[in-house]
Amino acid sequence: MRTTRLRTVHPVLWAGWAALAAGAVLCVLGWYGISGERYAERQLPYLASCTVPGAALIVAGAVLLAHGRNALAGARVEELYGLLVAAGPADADGAGQPAAAPVAVSGDLLMVPGGTLWHRADCPLVAGKPEALPVDSRVLAGGDLAPCPICEPTASDGRPSEAAG
Repeated sequence: MRTTRLRTVHPVLWAGWAALAAGAVLCVLGWYGISGERYAERQLPYLASCTVPGAALIVAGAVLLAHGRNALAGARVEELYGLLVAAGPADADGAGQPAAAPVAVSGDLLMVPGGTLWHRADCPLVAGKPEALPVDSRVLAGGDLAPCPICEPTASDGRPSEAAG
């Protein structure tokens, strides 16, 4: 499934390569013409007619290649986005798919000192953090911490420790 924009990028890339090749040929011809002349006043026509336009074509070719590659990358991103959006609603209905497993199911509640959330012990945000402490019920009652939106704990999930400090 190729988009129209993706097809229109290739001529820009071909034009860039053609401009680079033509510029290189003109520079070589200018160099060859200049190398056969001894006096500077006889070298100027080669410089003006071959080398300067050749250098300009090389710069133009480089610009076209850069633009073509950016446009090609943009077209690919648009194509992938279109595929993602097209696949989204069909997958979002959930027909025939098992329900998503909860992120965390532990009954133990933890908090990180200085944090603003309380978590289940197996929540990915606190799992493996040695500084995580059991939640004190006084902190929960005071409303200083909010439940984690990832693991969605409730105060009745576990029995917070009274000895936490």
